[in-house]
Amino acid sequence: MVAPLLGLAVLFLTTSLVVYKDTQMYEVVYQDASVYGVVGKAVILECGPSVPDMYIWSFTKPGTEGIKAVVYNVGRGPRIQKLADTLGQLTVISNSAAISIEKLPLAAQGLFTCQAFYDIDNEPKVYYYYVHLIVRVPVTKPYLLLSDVSPVEGSTMWMRCNLENGTGPIQYVWQHETRSGNITIIAQGDSSVINVTDVNRNHTGWYRCVASNAVNSESSNRLWLDTIFGPDIPQIDVTPYSITERGYSALERETVSLLCQAQSNPASQYVWYYNNSQVYSGPQFTITKILRMHTGDYACLAQNTYLNTRSKKTISLTVYYPPDGSPSCSVEPALNHTSLRLLCSWPGGFPSPSLHWTGDLIQDQSNTAQQTSSASSTTIMLPSGGLTSNNSLFTCLGSHPALKQSTQCSTRTYIPPAEPLCFAYVTNDKQYLMLSCSWEGGVPKALVWWEGPEGQSKGGEQTSNILILRYGTARSGKPYTCHAKHPLLVETKTCRLTLEAPVLQTQRRVVSVYEGSDVQLTCNLRANYLPVNEITWFNNQGVGVQDTSKYMLLRTPAWANLTVRDTDETQDSGEYRCSTSNAVGGTEINITLVIKKNPMPPNATLVRVMYTSRQRNEVELEWVVENQEAGGWTGFFLEHRWVSERPRRKGSGNEEKVGPGVWHRNILQDPAVRIYTVGSLTPTVTYQFRIILVNHRTVGHPSAAKTPAEPHYNVYPAVIGAAIGGMLFAAILTVLLLMYIIRNRNNNPRLHDLLFGRQHSQSRENINFPEDEVVSRSEGGIEEIGPVMALPRASSPLTSSPMSATLTPTSQAPPPGDDNEPVSVTITVKATGS
Repeated sequence: MVAPLLGLAVLFLTTSLVVYKDTQMYEVVYQDASVYGVVGKAVILECGPSVPDMYIWSFTKPGTEGIKAVVYNVGRGPRIQKLADTLGQLTVISNSAAISIEKLPLAAQGLFTCQAFYDIDNEPKVYYYYVHLIVRVPVTKPYLLLSDVSPVEGSTMWMRCNLENGTGPIQYVWQHETRSGNITIIAQGDSSVINVTDVNRNHTGWYRCVASNAVNSESSNRLWLDTIFGPDIPQIDVTPYSITERGYSALERETVSLLCQAQSNPASQYVWYYNNSQVYSGPQFTITKILRMHTGDYACLAQNTYLNTRSKKTISLTVYYPPDGSPSCSVEPALNHTSLRLLCSWPGGFPSPSLHWTGDLIQDQSNTAQQTSSASSTTIMLPSGGLTSNNSLFTCLGSHPALKQSTQCSTRTYIPPAEPLCFAYVTNDKQYLMLSCSWEGGVPKALVWWEGPEGQSKGGEQTSNILILRYGTARSGKPYTCHAKHPLLVETKTCRLTLEAPVLQTQRRVVSVYEGSDVQLTCNLRANYLPVNEITWFNNQGVGVQDTSKYMLLRTPAWANLTVRDTDETQDSGEYRCSTSNAVGGTEINITLVIKKNPMPPNATLVRVMYTSRQRNEVELEWVVENQEAGGWTGFFLEHRWVSERPRRKGSGNEEKVGPGVWHRNILQDPAVRIYTVGSLTPTVTYQFRIILVNHRTVGHPSAAKTPAEPHYNVYPAVIGAAIGGMLFAAILTVLLLMYIIRNRNNNPRLHDLLFGRQHSQSRENINFPEDEVVSRSEGGIEEIGPVMALPRASSPLTSSPMSATLTPTSQAPPPGDDNEPVSVTITVKATGS
């Protein structure tokens, strides 16, 4: 392929012409150049290497001699002439005399001349630049023509690559693309036509041609060439593939696929024949779960309907079939469960399968074992029990010519892991007694049979055995024995059932409780009897008991407890009965329930009934219980009633109203309470209160009714409080006055001597208060102090004046023999004013 021309080729030819005028010499220079352009593209035409003072571009059309101006510049800027419109989009490149032509048309091909004038003012120079512009046309997209798009194999055909436009010379390349995508070049050159002789199937595929010139390269669309041929001799593929001397083979019940393929175009039509009978149309003949009857010859006929040609191939298919599945192994008891028989069977197949026993065959057994075989089974007889160990494994191996690998089955012999289990039960309608014996597990299964008294027996059965007896015919105290025999054990295992009539027992035959409490009656079986019905309770009316609000039942197969709730003396006292039975007999037991009245509670006495305030809307009551050590009460009834009602306001004229005397009750459930407050009372009503002790449902005698007392109004505490406050104030003032006199004794010696005497007075008294001792020590260690007064215990009037004061102490000695009695001191203060 030829790459497109991307650059511009320029060829310059330079000549010189010298012109003389007068004595001056003018130089004229000529240069030729060739420029190649492409239609629709851009091209630049140069006018010398530098910018001239003036220039004129002109155009000469090929085949003519006329020169026409295109662009000129005489020093005032470029001027484009109308001719430029026919030559494309022409512009002058700034700062140069070169011109650019955009979207170059084919009409622009010709001679462009640029007259350039340099150095006009001094020594003018004139240059003629001849630019030969050659415009090339790209090749257009070619299209391919075939003389025959479906030639028959062996025929002749031609291919042509048509092109509408393009500047020569043009080169052609022919490409062939196969179905797999491989592309090869089959021809190339300047010819647009190629001939193909002796067409064959390999020529089938996609074809395209590529046209190229100096400008570009274009490729045609693909065109499919379909070579007609065939069919060839078919090829038959068998899946799964298995070949024998006679041909192909298959296993019965597997899916066999016969695929016929014959090279042909168009594709062949296939017809399958089985033993010369048409059975299927299509390339692939699938037989699902092929059977032995499908053995025979299979032929495939391939047909080309376009050429009306055909070909055929035949194969032989033999169906081999192994036995279905895999061998089946089992072990059976023999000789009345004293020996073992191993069975291995695998029926069917051609040829017959081969079977062989392996496993835990003890040497003694292998010497004495008797093995017999047939076409599809084998049997081994193992001798007496006890020679084969527990949990022995035996394996039967099976092989067949149609199988690649042998197959096997296994069986294991073992003794049942647990002991024989015996139990008895009764049918729902109590018609029959069922004695069941089972020995579950183990291979082979154990033999189980019953032996009972007086011929009540049943012969052997495997794994389990049920002896059916009519209800009531079982023998009490007589054992029923179940025997169980397994081939791996020499001894026989047994289990026994001994049926007895049930016996009931209770903890107490007579039960007594106080009225209002819950009581539980017990009844249980003495032993675990077989079989036994559930225990039934009957109340004191002889009616069967169910769970209700009155009765509660708790029961198991061995016992049943009856709880009587909230007992009542008249309704619940009497004989209660529990009963049960089994297939041998029945029994019942009576329990006497005695309901006692609760003892009479002791009496109580109201010791305080008082309003809590002047509003008279609450009353606080306090009572005592007589003979508290005896106990016997669970709560109190606190009752009140109104007896009269006072007028609501004074002067209303209303008289007292006498009440009807209806008692209203408050229930106190705490037997330890002794004080209670009744509120929400009417202040104008006079009430009476009484207390009654209660023991469950037994009510004691009411106490004497009492009317609430009014609360006492006592002014004594207020008076006492005021007196104590005054005494404390006077005592504090007296102590402060004394401390002032002592500290200022030098300034007022007469006052100090008046109260305490002289310094050396022999009179002394004991210090009764710690404050006096502190004061004495603070005055410079004075050892003796005058008369000391104790703080008063009652308030005394006290007036003071800043001018003068007189204190008159008086004392009263305590009675003899009473050292703890306080001393009474009276202090009198007189004040005088000026």
